[in-house]
Amino acid sequence: MTRKNKYILLLLLTIFFTLCAVWTVLPTGSNYCLLGYKAHCTFTPVSTVICLLLSGITCKIRAAYFKN
Repeated sequence: MTRKNKYILLLLLTIFFTLCAVWTVLPTGSNYCLLGYKAHCTFTPVSTVICLLLSGITCKIRAAYFKN
């Protein structure tokens, strides 16, 4: 795997985790979340934080690995 492919993979993971975090807070689901409204994910605040942490970790790895 080349450096460019690794960079793209980490970038796509960062985007994926960020989109997952946004998706968890959307109020269009059928289940009540821990905050009291109907969201896609029952554990909305927890799952959002986990997704954002994963996004931040992959972003930091990408920045550290590809720093010139």
